[in-house]
Amino acid sequence: MKPSLSGHAYLIAGNEETIPSVAGLLEAQGIEVRGNPDIYVRAYAQFGVDEARELRERASARAISEERRVFIIAALGMTKEAQNALLKTLEEPPGNAMFFIIVPSPEMLLSTVRSRMERLVLSSKKPTEDAPQLVDTSKFLSATPEKRLDMLKPLLEKDDDDKRDIGAILAFLASLERTLAKGSGNEGLRAVYRARKYVMDKGALVKPLLEQIALLVPRV
Repeated sequence: MKPSLSGHAYLIAGNEETIPSVAGLLEAQGIEVRGNPDIYVRAYAQFGVDEARELRERASARAISEERRVFIIAALGMTKEAQNALLKTLEEPPGNAMFFIIVPSPEMLLSTVRSRMERLVLSSKKPTEDAPQLVDTSKFLSATPEKRLDMLKPLLEKDDDDKRDIGAILAFLASLERTLAKGSGNEGLRAVYRARKYVMDKGALVKPLLEQIALLVPRV
């Protein structure tokens, strides 16, 4: 059964491949997607403040053929500046705009941003399970710090942070967080949370963040 869309902003755990599912949901609600000038779809590796401002400008424009404009945004990462800019749009949404924000892990967003959107689940399968698992979480947690640093190499094989597979990194962090949450290792959870919080910031140094996890998270 397809959920009814009565709100103006929805938060979805997923990635660019989730976009067709959102389109199917809209069509089930009687909203034509194909060739519709009021449907705005974009996928980003990094959603920055410029993209957030552009989104607000487009959302403020009058709909062309429909009663409302629909924005489907899939982003592997979103900077804090972008989230704060997006927050203004969500707090004072244009009356005819509907937003679908798709990110690998909703928890990566600021709580203030999450609170302005309804959580929408399109599949019982966790999106992070679709992302490439380059590091085995169980083996990582049971390994020594020295071995962990070696295991992180597949995630850090590119020297340029902007070219690294951020989807794989986020999937790894999400898997770590789920596993650690089952135990009592609060210190380990804090280290993972800190990395997930800052890894998408503009200018963030991914390598030191992951290395801190390797050194600080207790062996399980």
